[in-house]
Amino acid sequence: MTAKPFIHMPDEDRVLDMGPFHMRVRANAGKTSDGFTLVEADEPPGFGQPVHVHDDAAEMFYVLEGEHLIFIDDVERLCPAGSFIYVPAGVKHGFRVGRVQSRKLNLYLPAAMVGYFEAIAAAQSAGTPAVRTLSHSGHGGVIDALDGAVEDAVELGLALLR
Repeated sequence: MTAKPFIHMPDEDRVLDMGPFHMRVRANAGKTSDGFTLVEADEPPGFGQPVHVHDDAAEMFYVLEGEHLIFIDDVERLCPAGSFIYVPAGVKHGFRVGRVQSRKLNLYLPAAMVGYFEAIAAAQSAGTPAVRTLSHSGHGGVIDALDGAVEDAVELGLALLR
């Protein structure tokens, strides 16, 4: 299927309640014919993901406001607003928001991760804010997305590195 051109207006966002922050889905697999996913996250100070790998997608970050501490392989770097980070598929990485509320864009090539974010939002909506186990068909991995504690397998495109 060939992707069709589209213009996405701000009021067309699908907003996902992720507990400590909200994520806005700007473009997904359906709109881009699996070409890419674009999401925007407004995250609180100290929030982050443990080091993990996306085997099936590259991930890019663009820091819009605030700062993110980015971990790629064994390198750790503080990235202020205006920073662009590229992580090819298969490379271990993670992040933690710095001292202030921060906002970033995440781009995944090819399209990935929306199912993972939707599962977290569904758990949050069901009253399970400290998500420890998520299950979703399709991809393999391990991660706890809300409190940074690694617990169980999450079948959504992530592989945790211990």
